[in-house]
Amino acid sequence: MIDTHAHLTDTRLDAKEILASMERDGLSRLITVGYDRASSLGGFKIAQSDGRVFCTLGFHPSNTDEAGADEYARFLELSRDPKVVGVGEIGLDYHYPDTDKPTQLRELLNQLDLVKAADLPVVVHMRDADADMFNIIKDNLHKLPKRGVMHCFSGSLESALEYIKLGFYISFSGSVTFKNARVAPVVAQGIPLERILIETDCPYLAPEPFRGRLNYPKYVRYVCEKLAELRGMSAGEMEEITMRNAYALFGKLT
Repeated sequence: MIDTHAHLTDTRLDAKEILASMERDGLSRLITVGYDRASSLGGFKIAQSDGRVFCTLGFHPSNTDEAGADEYARFLELSRDPKVVGVGEIGLDYHYPDTDKPTQLRELLNQLDLVKAADLPVVVHMRDADADMFNIIKDNLHKLPKRGVMHCFSGSLESALEYIKLGFYISFSGSVTFKNARVAPVVAQGIPLERILIETDCPYLAPEPFRGRLNYPKYVRYVCEKLAELRGMSAGEMEEITMRNAYALFGKLT
């Protein structure tokens, strides 16, 4: 399996222990995703230390206050490395009432310039910002030559299909396994198999039966099994499909 979205730099996780057990946990590849300067540079360092680990670089919308021209120039330089497979996670998050929307919008557009210059897929974070996010992506497809993935997707089936029309993949996390999940299973059943990815977003969003605890890359198996159940196939078949999709999107994965 490939966990396409993990945060190995989170201090609650023991990255060395996770890497040591990857084979035992059934993981062939892992992408550690940046969300600020420290996690991007830290993820890059981890990726350099293990051939099975790759990384992305970017500023989560909640961390765009530390972004700037110098940081983007540094990320662009690092993006040429074989272990950097994408830019992200970047996007919009309007969940909190005190959100600085103008700053998020400005830095998202700046980071899309980085995506274009790096010629890499984008990893998109979106929460409570559906209309703005879709319009920005649609209007800036020329900056997204390798398209990207809607990470931990929480929108409707209709929205997912619109992103797929633009060339994007849809990624599912542990939330699809939740007992009260209503929308995610519908999306999982309704989109083309060739556009499905799996992730943990660890240490967040642990799947059932670990909900409410720390999440780990090895738990991506539960996401894979749930998607297989929803699509009426074996876990092995879904594992093969999602691995193939990960290699198709993230062209530098080897």
